Amino acid sequence: MDQASPQCMDDDSSLVAYRQDEPLPKLVLHFSVMPGATLSWRVEADSTLAVQGARLWLTRVSSPYDHWLDPGHTFQVQRGERVWLSTDGECVARVSLSYALTARGGLLRRWLGRLAWLSLGPPAPR
Repeated sequence: MDQASPQCMDDDSSLVAYRQDEPLPKLVLHFSVMPGATLSWRVEADSTLAVQGARLWLTRVSSPYDHWLDPGHTFQVQRGERVWLSTDGECVARVSLSYALTARGGLLRRWLGRLAWLSLGPPAPR
């Protein structure tokens, strides 16, 4: 082992390269749109909206167009847009909104990092 290359002994560089290649985790929110109801929200992150169950009406404040999404179709929404959704008919539409989590350090990440640094570990369920 005395003849080992320093490159092979450098654990940090290979670990960083591996982490950069990993896909970021994806968050998926599932919800239903009841017949006659209209839902509205401001999009917090670039997301993909997928429709199941019933045809869905979608409109955005930044667009002059309305969109009719059939079950199985997807639609890209951008961060900062205000979106309105409603169903077409008497059936419930099931919607999935998915987006990749960002790599920036948020409050939860800093808190878990501090727990790891203090060797306390994550909180145990009661």
